[in-house]
Amino acid sequence: MAVAYDEAVAEQIRKLLARKQGVTEKKMFGGLAFLVNGNMAVSASGQGGLLVRVDPEESDALVASTRATTMEMRGRQMAGWLRVDAGDDLPEWVERGVSYARSLPAK
Repeated sequence: MAVAYDEAVAEQIRKLLARKQGVTEKKMFGGLAFLVNGNMAVSASGQGGLLVRVDPEESDALVASTRATTMEMRGRQMAGWLRVDAGDDLPEWVERGVSYARSLPAK
């Protein structure tokens, strides 16, 4: 059976989140999402790299100042959801997603 997301990226994320409270994993959006208190923080994307949840107010600035791009769903740009290559800065992106997810009410 083919895996839709990069298992090595998922394992890197898993290691970074191993000691964090309230983290669960769930297959969604064709990838493996990591949720914090029920809110998606980051995902090993089925399209490669990461899908990171950030404050929608920060989306444009992050796209302008990093290698991130805004996620598109059905042709619509989704503020607060960024696609990022899984590179050396993976820990920073994971932490950014976790911090934002923790700022939201638990589900």
